[in-house]
Amino acid sequence: MTSEQSAAFVNAAVARPLIKAQGMTAENMQRAHRGESMAYNDEAFEKLINDEGIGHNSVITSLYA
Repeated sequence: MTSEQSAAFVNAAVARPLIKAQGMTAENMQRAHRGESMAYNDEAFEKLINDEGIGHNSVITSLYA
């Protein structure tokens, strides 16, 4: 795979969790507006990154492997 193809693959891989994270953030905002506790905390967002394999080390490995 060329470096351009690897970069495109990483960009596509980031799109999925970004959409999920935006939904998680919106839910948290709605709950804050209603005075409720947050549905998602920092751990939930970190888990999303790790589950999707888009953490720093994973991305560097995929780009330079």
